[in-house]
Amino acid sequence: MFDLDDEAESPFLRGQKRVPVRRAALPRKTAGRVKLVLQLVAAVTVMALAWMAFQHYASQSWRFRLDSSDNITVAGTNNVSRSQVLEVMASDIDRNIFFVPLEQRKKQLEQIPWVQSASIMRLMPNRLKIVISERTPIAFVQMNSHIQLIDAQGVIMELPANQATRYSFPVIVGMSENDPLSTRVARMKLYQRLVKELDSSGAHYSADLSDVDLSDPDDVKTTVTDPHGAVLVHLGSSNFLEHFKVYVAHVQEWRTQFHHLESVNLRYDHQVIVNPDSAAAEATQTASNAKPSATAETAAPTTEPKKASGKAKKHK
Repeated sequence: MFDLDDEAESPFLRGQKRVPVRRAALPRKTAGRVKLVLQLVAAVTVMALAWMAFQHYASQSWRFRLDSSDNITVAGTNNVSRSQVLEVMASDIDRNIFFVPLEQRKKQLEQIPWVQSASIMRLMPNRLKIVISERTPIAFVQMNSHIQLIDAQGVIMELPANQATRYSFPVIVGMSENDPLSTRVARMKLYQRLVKELDSSGAHYSADLSDVDLSDPDDVKTTVTDPHGAVLVHLGSSNFLEHFKVYVAHVQEWRTQFHHLESVNLRYDHQVIVNPDSAAAEATQTASNAKPSATAETAAPTTEPKKASGKAKKHK
């Protein structure tokens, strides 16, 4: 008999049977990403469908119709009347608020002279809110013997009908309705510089100005009124405060020296010409009465202020 336990171990190893493993179609990490993308696409699709349904409802439902002008709120107006605003919005009554062209209405409102800017908001379900920012006038302006208001941008405005605010400004003369806006803007910058310089010392000399003539940028002319009368003062194009102080310091002296003080030319450094406008007017009248052949020669000197027949004084 053979002892099986004593049998020597076989030098060869028998291969073990492999267990089959089923692999996934995609790696686990990739599958997670795909699942996340599909969820996002589904969420976006649901939101898009909901938005489309809401748009259809909002555009068709009577709940969003602007029933009357009572559903329009106007804020920020002082000199612009509610009727002016509603005149622009009149065509939107009975219209769905989502079909009101807000940008177009904004531009139309800003065509009203007193309106500097406007904003329009939709308020659910069927209301509009309009907020107006009005222009700030800085002077009166005379246009064809009609007094109006003007702002820093050269925009001309009618005097407000309700007179809710009382204004105290000089009157700007020398402007025309035919002047382009760019010209008015440049002149208003000159006017603001004049006022700023006259008030820079704290004396507020601008309060003494009755009117300001800006027709000649090289010679700003102001009419100064006091209890003794009105005087036309030529200030030139710069150093307004320095020139005006000369007038303030010597006006009483000139009144005693001259029978009637009408105008003073302070354009030139260290020189004062008293009543140059009267002298020029007299020279022009003399030229018009002269013989035709001598008219040009007689009138020519009036174009030079230094040669006018007015009294000239040296100023130290």
